[in-house]
Amino acid sequence: MDAIACNGSVNTSPVFYLVGIPSLPESFFPLVVLIFLLIYLLILVGNTLILVAVVAEPSLHKPMYFFLINLSTLDILSTTTTVPKMLSLFLLGDHFLSFPACFLQMYLFHGLNCSEAFILVVMAYDRYVAICRPLHYPVHMTPQTNAALAAGAWLTALLLPIPAVVQTSQMAFDGTVHIYHCFCDHLAVVQASCSDTTPQTFMGFCIAMVVSFLPLLLVLLSYARILASVLRIKSREGRSKAFSTCSSHLLVVGTYYSSIAIAYVAYRAELPLDFHIMGNVVFAILTPVLNPLIYTLRNKDVKAAVTKMACSQNLQNSGTFHP
Repeated sequence: MDAIACNGSVNTSPVFYLVGIPSLPESFFPLVVLIFLLIYLLILVGNTLILVAVVAEPSLHKPMYFFLINLSTLDILSTTTTVPKMLSLFLLGDHFLSFPACFLQMYLFHGLNCSEAFILVVMAYDRYVAICRPLHYPVHMTPQTNAALAAGAWLTALLLPIPAVVQTSQMAFDGTVHIYHCFCDHLAVVQASCSDTTPQTFMGFCIAMVVSFLPLLLVLLSYARILASVLRIKSREGRSKAFSTCSSHLLVVGTYYSSIAIAYVAYRAELPLDFHIMGNVVFAILTPVLNPLIYTLRNKDVKAAVTKMACSQNLQNSGTFHP
């Protein structure tokens, strides 16, 4: 799509230059690359392990774990849209992105993170039905319903960023656009434009509120109903068992919204630009790296499946040949 340059002429191919972290000395680049690479590998290995364990273990073929593999898939895809480019930037000095590549990265990053928020809502609804309406669980959470809920979460969130991305792509940009960020975040691109940024900033803020506070409200509503139902259980063992089925999901929700809070505070507070950038980077990588750790350490079913898979692999590797 064509963009109008700041001098008023039509610029058909603006190039985006990712500044990275402006005040970070180059001597720290290898350390940054090492940290990002380790985190990215943890994200890939941890979430892939969950995907394989859920698919391979029949006891995990339940709605809760179906939504978990959606969450793991989102974590892999969302970080893959940003982290490889950040590694290239700090390792190879590859600062440039083409106009289509920048806006594709922007759309995928925001769309996939929105999808994660809605998947967390669906997982909260699953826990609500399981605890508050256990006799109706097989009727409500059928494979067809599960697939529809997951597809709705993906589709809704992937459609929401389109207006902001399209309108931002029509703003005026110079020939070489300096983006003060490690990737093409919507707000960073808007601030680099020569146009009036007020409408786009307001639109981005409104969409962020919808995809942040609406899902949070729905999650809190589900857990309010769950808490009321659990408190009516007379035995301590029953209450403990009910809460344990929600603990992993609650930790993931807490991590997700903590990362949003960090990004928001870093943006709104009177802090140097580097802190604004790092707040958004934390939002991009914190939840994907912690989700598999939470589910493999806190959820006994996933932990057992991963352990079983690891033991099976060790037995295969240590097997001896008998003629």
